[in-house]
Amino acid sequence: MEWRSKFAIGGVVLYLVSTVFITYLAFDGRIALQTWNALFWLIILFASMHAIMKSFIQESENRQLYYYMLASGKEVIVSKILYNSLLMVVLSLTGLLLFIAFMGNPLQTLTVFLINMLLGVVGFAVVLTLISAIASKAKNNFTLMAVLGFPLVLPLLLLLIRVSNAGLAGAPLAEAATDMLIILLLIFIAFTLSMVLFPYIWRE
Repeated sequence: MEWRSKFAIGGVVLYLVSTVFITYLAFDGRIALQTWNALFWLIILFASMHAIMKSFIQESENRQLYYYMLASGKEVIVSKILYNSLLMVVLSLTGLLLFIAFMGNPLQTLTVFLINMLLGVVGFAVVLTLISAIASKAKNNFTLMAVLGFPLVLPLLLLLIRVSNAGLAGAPLAEAATDMLIILLLIFIAFTLSMVLFPYIWRE
């Protein structure tokens, strides 16, 4: 279905390209490391929200009823999380390449930054997929997703920015391991909540 409606993914890619290019024009290609890092994660966060909010919100009641007859709630949420995680991995790698192409490559420890980035976008996928499911049951679902999404993603985002700063500064992987374990724990908690809560939402 995503392949049939390419405009959705195309819109996210266009958002990535346009925001990175506008950032390049605004800073004239000269940007401090911490600003580079903060802007990168803000762009990835809003790209994630734009890409994942359609997981349930844009599906009709008839299509959801069809899914309900085919699979259990846990199977549906796991499949949505896996798909959104894969989509965000591709988009984040694309965003990173664009950022490096326009703003230069300040990464001192590429391994730390890449592992942290992959953990981050998977975390965004897990949290925002559940929020999309909750918001799809409300009338003002786009507003509700924005209101619910930001407070839940904020702790994860702050950790991701801190680990990325370590990668930009050249810190070894061992130094960032503790924060990465905390990120993994947050992802596990969000995934467990999705498995527990979504079947009740699905029955509605």
